[in-house]
Amino acid sequence: MEFVIKISQFLLSLSLLIVLHELGHFIPAKLFKTRVEKFYLFFDVKYSLFKKKIGETVYGIGWLPLGGYVKIAGMIDESMDKEQMAQPPQPWEFRSKPAWQRLIIMLGGVTVNFILALIIYILASFAYGDSDITLKSLKDGYWIENPVLVDLGFKTGDKVVAVDNTKIVNDSEIIDNIISAESITISRLGVEETINLPEDFLGQLSSGKIRGLFKLRIPFMVGEVTDSSLNKEAGLKEGDIIQAINGKDIRYFDQLEECVAGLQNQTVPVSILRTDNSTVEKMLQLDAKGRIGIQPARHLERSEELGYLERIHQDYTFGESFGVGWNKFIGQIQSYWEQLGVIFNPSTGAYKGVGGFKAIFDIFPEVWSWEAFWRLTAFLSIMLAILNLLPIPALDGGHVVFTLYEMVSGRKPSEKFLERAQMVGFFILIALVLFANGNDIYKAITQ
Repeated sequence: MEFVIKISQFLLSLSLLIVLHELGHFIPAKLFKTRVEKFYLFFDVKYSLFKKKIGETVYGIGWLPLGGYVKIAGMIDESMDKEQMAQPPQPWEFRSKPAWQRLIIMLGGVTVNFILALIIYILASFAYGDSDITLKSLKDGYWIENPVLVDLGFKTGDKVVAVDNTKIVNDSEIIDNIISAESITISRLGVEETINLPEDFLGQLSSGKIRGLFKLRIPFMVGEVTDSSLNKEAGLKEGDIIQAINGKDIRYFDQLEECVAGLQNQTVPVSILRTDNSTVEKMLQLDAKGRIGIQPARHLERSEELGYLERIHQDYTFGESFGVGWNKFIGQIQSYWEQLGVIFNPSTGAYKGVGGFKAIFDIFPEVWSWEAFWRLTAFLSIMLAILNLLPIPALDGGHVVFTLYEMVSGRKPSEKFLERAQMVGFFILIALVLFANGNDIYKAITQ
């Protein structure tokens, strides 16, 4: 069921972004009386799942969910329709239109993506507000499990004070500032210490088997008792919190391994706090590897009730949401440009973390959340817009570069040059897609 929910969110978000992006090209093309021959969601290699011709345009859905397209008459694009381009230019064709009109048509897709993201950020701020976790409430710091952080000297219990020279107040600010960070200042047993990060820090994280950075220290709360667990019939309930094992107190889930050390194949007494705040004692069995067979739950509301953390929430009026949404919009653009800069710098190793469709699929939650859906869709809309602006001939950015050259120089690149550039750009795109999705496959095999 979780897979169905994730794939549904993924396909809905992808479809929405593709249709609106292509609509951004379609509308100005029609306004400038340019013929649009096809409008497709997904690619129709060899055949279509659905198609219908209305007027001069064929609308359809392809079977290959790698994007979508509009085919504009008289435009050198991925279709490489040389037969049409060999004919004399017609008034309704893209190549016959003034450069400024062609520029608007080409920028229409990314413009819609930017506008969509801004609207989502504004409305989401009004509808959901903002929630975060204060660092001062994390009295025993973070759980450090990632070997990359451990090797650098971080330890469970460390409290984050600053990333570079930026003081950190709330939990989300760590990720927001870590992309190009050179150091992190932590507090350990009341003493501050600065740990320098290597240049290839992001590359090391991308190559590791554990992705989490500074993880919240949460109680050992029962989420699900697996079917293979020896404790399937022990009467455990979702939301139960295990507070002691074999007489040893366990405040945080990350203390479990220490508590069960040397207890393989034994039956041990366990103290449990129920959701009604009553305490019960049970006998639980450990298997040959010292496992209890329980999937932990991560309920922030309950954790807050028990004093593990403090969440803050800010609601906004409709008027305030415009300013808040704008700041999020600009901040996300700046952040993604920064990410691209790091990725294209080989010394950082960040390219190892580049992912394809599986990586995008994985960021959607396993439970349906409209709040998460819209925030992720806004991010993906910005990502799609920025990537399309890259000056690669097969992308919108490549067409824009050639059109701007024509407007500045007064000389239009030859169709032969544009055809060759389109072919080069196409192979570059294929290489990038193969690399990104190849990374996904490699990680799935090795991790």
